[in-house]
Amino acid sequence: MREILKAQRAQYEAQVPALGSKDRIYRKIIEYGLIVLLVFSPLPAASVEDWSILIIELGAAMLTAAYLLMSNTPQVNVKLQRSLGFLRWAFIGLFGYLALQIIPWPKSILQLLSPQAYSLQEQFSPRFPQLKFLSLSLAPGQTLREALELLAYVLIGFLVVQTVTHRRQIKQIMTVLVIMGAFEAFYGLFELYRKNPHVFFYKKVYNVGSASGTFVNRNHFSGYLELVIPLAVCLIISRIDMFSLANKNWSEKIAQLTARGFTTNILTLVGLVVMALAVILSNSRSGVFLLLMTFILFFEMTVYHFGKTKYRQVWIKKFLKVTFIIIALAAFYIGVEATVGRFSVDNLLQGGRPQYWGNVLTIVKDFPLFGTGLGTFASVYPVYQTVALEGQLTHAHNDYLEYLSELGLVGFILLLGAIAFIVLDSFSTWSERRNPEIKGLAMGGLIAVVIMLIHSITDFNLHIPANKLLFTVVLSLSYATVYHRKS
Repeated sequence: MREILKAQRAQYEAQVPALGSKDRIYRKIIEYGLIVLLVFSPLPAASVEDWSILIIELGAAMLTAAYLLMSNTPQVNVKLQRSLGFLRWAFIGLFGYLALQIIPWPKSILQLLSPQAYSLQEQFSPRFPQLKFLSLSLAPGQTLREALELLAYVLIGFLVVQTVTHRRQIKQIMTVLVIMGAFEAFYGLFELYRKNPHVFFYKKVYNVGSASGTFVNRNHFSGYLELVIPLAVCLIISRIDMFSLANKNWSEKIAQLTARGFTTNILTLVGLVVMALAVILSNSRSGVFLLLMTFILFFEMTVYHFGKTKYRQVWIKKFLKVTFIIIALAAFYIGVEATVGRFSVDNLLQGGRPQYWGNVLTIVKDFPLFGTGLGTFASVYPVYQTVALEGQLTHAHNDYLEYLSELGLVGFILLLGAIAFIVLDSFSTWSERRNPEIKGLAMGGLIAVVIMLIHSITDFNLHIPANKLLFTVVLSLSYATVYHRKS
C-alpha cells in the first residue's frame, strides 16, 4: 500500500511544474511576509491606528504582487480548487457591491433604492440642493477606506490558501501564532502586577486591573488568545498523534506520548496554561465562558471522530471531567467571587449592549437592503441614539448587527455566506479525513473560528485589525489544512 501511495505521489509531482529559483524566492517572500504581518499586527495596540492598518494593507499588496510575479504558482489540491470557485464569485460580488455603495447615483435613483439614505442626506448635508448625484453610502470616503482594508484581509486569506501547501508551513504558522499568544499572555500578566503598568511605551490608562497584553481593550486581548489557544492544543494533539491512540495499550500510549518532542510538548502545554490564565485574569465575561466552550468543542469533535464505542466514550468523558476540575480549581484560586460577579445580571445590563442593539436594529429597519455603507456606523449611530452617552459609540458591540446595518441584507449575505461556506466545507472535509496529524492540526483551527464567531455576538473583535487578520489567517489555514494532500 505504501509503495502505491509513493508511486501516486511521484506521478502527481511529475505533473506539477517545478518552481524555478525566482519562484522559490517569491514563495519565501510570501511565506515570511505573512509571518512578519502576524507578529507585527498585535504589537502596536492591535494595529487600530491608521498607520499600522496602512502597513498591513501595503504588506498584503506586496505579497500579492510577489504571487502574481511567479511563473509557476504552487499547486493546491484539485478538490480545493473546485471549492474555491464559489468563494471567488462571492468575494467578487461583495466588492462589486461595495463599489455600488460608493459610486454616486442620480438623486431619483437613490430615492428609489434607499429612501432613508436620501432623507438623511437631505437633512444633514448642507450642499444637498446643489448635488445632482448621491451615494448609497452615507460616508463614501469611509466606505472606500474600509473596503480597501477588507480587500487586504481577503488577499491575505487567498495567499494562505494558495501558497501554504506543505505541512512544514502549516506547523510553522501555527507555532509562530502560539509563540505570539504566549508572549501576549506573559506580557499581560507581567504588566498586571506592576505598580505602573504600561502598554509597551505608553502608560496603561484603561483596564488597569485586568490583563490586556499589548491591547487596549481586555475583551479584544481575550479574543486574540481565544483564537490562539485552540492552535496550541491542536499542535500537541498532532505531535502525539492522539487520533491513533484508540487501539493501543497503555504502555504503547505512554511511549507515543513521550516519544515525539516531549520537551516541546511540555513547553507548548505551559504556554497553553499561561494563555488560559491570562484569559481568566482579563476579566472578560465572554472570554471565560468561551475558554470553557473551547475545551467542550475539542472533546465533542474528538467523540465525533472516535465514534460511539463504549471504551472510547468512557476514556474521553474521564478526561473531560478531569479538565473541568482543573479549570474550576484554577478559577477558584484566582478569585472565583470576582469572576462570577462579572456574570451577574446587574453587571451584564450595565454594559448597555441591549440598548445599543435596539438602536442598531432600527438602523437595519431603515436600511434593510443596501445598508448605510461599510464603515459608517460611528457616523450614523448618533442619529439613532436614544440616551446620551459619555463618549461616542464607535462600534455596536455585535459584529453581526454592525455589518448588517452597514452592508444591508445583500452585502451581509455575501460576506457571512462566504465565511459560513468555508467553515461548513472545512468541517465536512475534516470529518472524512483519516490522517491523524492533519486531523489534529485542522481541528484546532476550526474550533478557533467557531469560538470567535460566537464571541462576535457580544463584541467587535472582527473590527479590530490584529484580530481580523488573525481570524482570516486561521480560517484560511484551516481550509488549506483539511484539503492538504487529499487524493
